[in-house]
Amino acid sequence: MQSLIGTGVALVTPFKKDFSIDIEALQRIVNFSIDGGVEYLVVMGTTAENATLTQAEKELVITTVIDTNKGRLPLVLGVGGNNTMQIVEELKTRDFSAFEAILSVSPYYNKPTQEGIYQHFKAIAEASPIPVILYNVPGRTSSNMLPSTVIRLANDFKNVVAIKEAAGDIVQAMQLIKNAPKEFLVISGDDMIALPIVLAGGAGVISVIGQGFPKEFSEMIRLGLNKKVNEAFKTQYFLSDCIDMIFEQGNPAGIKQVFQALGIADNTVRLPLVTVDDSLAQRLSEFVKNSIK
Repeated sequence: MQSLIGTGVALVTPFKKDFSIDIEALQRIVNFSIDGGVEYLVVMGTTAENATLTQAEKELVITTVIDTNKGRLPLVLGVGGNNTMQIVEELKTRDFSAFEAILSVSPYYNKPTQEGIYQHFKAIAEASPIPVILYNVPGRTSSNMLPSTVIRLANDFKNVVAIKEAAGDIVQAMQLIKNAPKEFLVISGDDMIALPIVLAGGAGVISVIGQGFPKEFSEMIRLGLNKKVNEAFKTQYFLSDCIDMIFEQGNPAGIKQVFQALGIADNTVRLPLVTVDDSLAQRLSEFVKNSIK
């Protein structure tokens, strides 16, 4: 899927100081990302704090992004969890006409076997009316979806078109790139190693920092895709300190502090997350200040 090559951004859900959703800030974030040159937008990923949103709030965010985007970029919707039957029911009942694909995380907490992971995504693939992007993030799910399981799914289901690979393991990513079907896309889920994965044959990234620095980060990925290595690594090393900082005290607290420094949105997060401390806030604000040309 050509539409999923390059930089996608996992959009945050901005809140006001009273913890209500800030619709105007969300509109600004969407437009900032689009104007910055990213290739697609991911709605309702874990970066959106969807675990703390009511169903009505989720629908409000989804509608706001669709309306603000106005068809300019492809949209991907996060539809995942650890209750397979519930996900299948949503896939059978939701209107996906505005979306290019779904992003579905490997089941968390339950810690299924590899066969359990396969059967979970088999049910999703059979129910989904649009393409499926698998999402492997062992740091959050407590289980690693092995390359053999991913490749089995990719071979068995034509609508399983990609994986967001966030194990932080370049060797595992290379195994996927080497052994997956030709058209299957390996998308980095780690900002810090997105460029190396692209240079190894990956298709791009679903990024957190990309929404804070959309112009710089998306251009870096395009340079990588075009094998312009030296130019790409200049941006990689320019952004590397900030990438470390935005995850230092949890996601999306870090990227929300970037948005506050940019004057785009407040840094409020919902419990059990808390805002970054004063030291990190100052360091992030200084980075943003020094990066604005």
